[in-house]
Amino acid sequence: MSKATANIQDLLEPLRLLHERIRAEVVTACEAASVEELAAIASEAAGDTIYAIDRVSEDLLIDYFEREVAMHTPIVLIAEGLEHGQVVLPAGTTESEARWRIIVDPIDGTRGLMYQKRSGWILTGVAPNKGPATNLQDIELAIQTEIPLLKQHLSDSVWAIAGQGTTAERYNRLTGERQPLSLRPSRATTIAHGFAMISRFFPGARDELAAIDEEVVRAALGPVQPGKAHCFEDQYICTGGQLYELMSGKDRFNADLRPLLDSLLAGRGLALGICCHPYDVCTELIARELGVIITDEHGRPLTSPLTVEAEVSWLGYANPEIRAQIEPLLWRSLQDRGLI
Repeated sequence: MSKATANIQDLLEPLRLLHERIRAEVVTACEAASVEELAAIASEAAGDTIYAIDRVSEDLLIDYFEREVAMHTPIVLIAEGLEHGQVVLPAGTTESEARWRIIVDPIDGTRGLMYQKRSGWILTGVAPNKGPATNLQDIELAIQTEIPLLKQHLSDSVWAIAGQGTTAERYNRLTGERQPLSLRPSRATTIAHGFAMISRFFPGARDELAAIDEEVVRAALGPVQPGKAHCFEDQYICTGGQLYELMSGKDRFNADLRPLLDSLLAGRGLALGICCHPYDVCTELIARELGVIITDEHGRPLTSPLTVEAEVSWLGYANPEIRAQIEPLLWRSLQDRGLI
């Protein structure tokens, strides 16, 4: 084991403890507050709306990293809600002195969680500090932890160190019991009778995204037969959750193409609205370690810088066969529209 890997390994336990603390705090807040209170708008940030439930986890971050991580190793902490999107810790340290860049989404899937519709996820990625050019491919340690609904007693967590595979665990919050969990992406060779989709969570370009989705599925599977549904979709408003569905074999294909629609919407006199950001997809390393194929719209690895402002398009295929079935059809659809 290299010295660099050994040192990044030392960050795993503090990060797992942080995730567990955030999970507990958010569940407690959900138990104590009404939906209306949790869904209240706390502030408007450049990349997203900050809801009251987000403040529960954000308030933990700087204090925890100062005490448990930065006192041993200087870091650049990157997260929405921080002034300028990042802070260097410990205080007084320069950015160039930091050894690691740690990007965190304390709650991914806020909207589903605050309305108690769907689990949220805590996401963290760690990369050696290569300055502002540090990007998603530099992440060497990633961890994501499920924030369960109040009526749900099980919570999954999965982590990976680059080149070392993944580890997953299922936690019972009623008994405190932990069980090893085996994750395996789908081995199906087609999207037929499986979940496959293009994300279109919010108003703005849903018509165009739906048209692309229909076009790709029809080209892959043929026309819909009377009384049949030959594939399905699940609009999980949570990038970490989408990645986990690919990791665990529940989804076969997922794409988030929202940034590509900017010029099309501008031509309609409309704004693009919210997109995926690097903190939303900072755990894609885990999916890749499991064999899921994650690319940008051109089929290349994701290389977005670790900032809160960058917008990310990503595509996830459960395996090479699914990629071979879908990628050429999707590219043709995007090229015909002038989107790539």
